[in-house]
Amino acid sequence: MSRLESCFARLAEQGRSALVSYITAGDPHPDHSLELMRALVRGGSDVIELGVPFSDPMADGPVIQRAVERALQHHVSMQDVLALVKRFRQQDQTTPVVLMGYLNPIEVMGFAAFASAAAAAGVDGVLTVDMPPEESEGLVPALREQGLDPIYLLAPTSDAGRIQRICAQASGFVYYVSIKGVTGAAHLDLDGVRAKVAEIKAQTGLPVGVGFGIRDAATAAAIASVADAVIVGSAIVSRIEQLAGDPQAMLADVEGFVTGLRQAMDGAG
Repeated sequence: MSRLESCFARLAEQGRSALVSYITAGDPHPDHSLELMRALVRGGSDVIELGVPFSDPMADGPVIQRAVERALQHHVSMQDVLALVKRFRQQDQTTPVVLMGYLNPIEVMGFAAFASAAAAAGVDGVLTVDMPPEESEGLVPALREQGLDPIYLLAPTSDAGRIQRICAQASGFVYYVSIKGVTGAAHLDLDGVRAKVAEIKAQTGLPVGVGFGIRDAATAAAIASVADAVIVGSAIVSRIEQLAGDPQAMLADVEGFVTGLRQAMDGAG
């Protein structure tokens, strides 16, 4: 059983939703990323989603775009991201780590070489935002050969055929984008999210995570009542940005924010 499977199975037994927390590797500075990952775990994050800096983050809103720019100012590369995961694994063999990024850096490295290096570093899943299932024939077999889960996005506009196709190819969990737009944008329609999650779960036994637009503990708790995972990105990255000049305060603030999310989610059941 993979780390993601074990994580979701444990939480299902406990009747809890997973908290998936996103940060961009290398933001605000590469020296802080490892401690930020550990702070997320101390706060109660069950899965870490680690953004791979890329110069054209088309799915991301301004908050994460600025995080990517800060990381790229320090020339953070895919190799640096994998080295970060490897250092994280020296102390944490339990928390799943999912890389979120774009196809170009993986293609540059080569599918097989990337998958092998990611598995060796301790990565558990890979979400490639700009890789539809129709164009996955190169990367997905390489990921599966190394025991890595390909994570796919579904959107409010995904019809039944699209949901079926993606669920048939995904493993680990399915990521439902709760809004039409980029990360951190718009307002959540909880009834709409509930209906779409039910539609997805009718076609797959995989856990369904919901992300994009979850800003605070109240929305995290609301989503936890209808989904297997709550995925929070921009709200965390915004706090990192605000306290980037004071690393200790930043770490404490992020951990405290995540703790609040976790407590609200656990009270939602």
